[in-house]
Amino acid sequence: MNFLKKKIINFEPKIFGMDLSDLSVKVFQIETEGNHDQVRGYGSVNIPLGNIEDGRIIHKENVVKAIQEVLASPKAKKINSKKVICSLPESKAFVRIINIPKMSQEEAREAVKWEMEANMPMAISEVYFDWQFIKGVSENNAMQRVLTAAISKEIVDDLMAVLAMAGLEVYGLEIESIASIRSLIDIQVTQEKTTLIVDLGANRTSFIIAEGLVPYFTSSIPFSSDGLDNAICKALKLTLAEATEAKMINGIENSDKKNPIFKAVESLLENLVMEIMKTMDFYGEMSGNSQEVDEIILCGGGSNMKGLPEFLSQKINKEVVVGNPWVNLQLNDDLPIINKDNSARFVTAIGLALRGAKYGD
Repeated sequence: MNFLKKKIINFEPKIFGMDLSDLSVKVFQIETEGNHDQVRGYGSVNIPLGNIEDGRIIHKENVVKAIQEVLASPKAKKINSKKVICSLPESKAFVRIINIPKMSQEEAREAVKWEMEANMPMAISEVYFDWQFIKGVSENNAMQRVLTAAISKEIVDDLMAVLAMAGLEVYGLEIESIASIRSLIDIQVTQEKTTLIVDLGANRTSFIIAEGLVPYFTSSIPFSSDGLDNAICKALKLTLAEATEAKMINGIENSDKKNPIFKAVESLLENLVMEIMKTMDFYGEMSGNSQEVDEIILCGGGSNMKGLPEFLSQKINKEVVVGNPWVNLQLNDDLPIINKDNSARFVTAIGLALRGAKYGD
């Protein structure tokens, strides 16, 4: 689902993906030739604290500088396009599935609008919104399921202004959850499979429930990868860099023996477990048919904590895996030019790049 999508005739443009968050900007470009995909270029640059706050761009000029910096020094090959599909912040988005009586697409326009307004925390006049019918049979055959998404006009307008200032041509804006699903869930998945994506970001964690490839709902909590690093710093008297390395290399394996890293983050992880359980319970209530989550996929910088998937799986009694953002790429025998730990940080950017590579489809 795109809030903005240009129509292109008679040629396939080169488009890269950009994940713009409060603390960093990440870019990714995929090239496709026949049935073979390859990573052309990627990069990440930190954005100093205070320039973007909870999705709101505060200092446009500094954000533009970060974008220009990451495009000037990518890994692998140079990003060879000014055409971009950019992320929209999950924390400022409203994504839900609603049910309306079966009707034509034209008739549904007003019905969806009023149904969204009744369920959104924002006035419809203050947002850009999009929607699409979902294929498949609803629980009640007289009803049509509709995927809806909305985001503040202020957020979108400021983002468009920054991208224009950076000399880029916008070919799409997409909420982070949509891009993450495209990156992490196999396109061959059945609609009956329900997945919970847990995106452990630098300053927040997002929960994305997907039925097949369709986002059912999203939410976020203040749990963060930086919070884990800071707890390890304080408890073990390490520098931030040392704490991050300890989290990745040693992690919380043998947590039953109470290793010092586990002791430092135990209360934080117990809170994360509780929030995951609450999210799954909420989904069961919302779905109305006691539908359960089949699999939990971790992504984001916090997912590289050694032993975390095993810990969560034991606590929640569900399969928990670190996401594979290459699952929908046809790499043949080529290995990605970015390692597994780094690729978890680029999940959203990879999903946006996939959208760019398949733009005409």
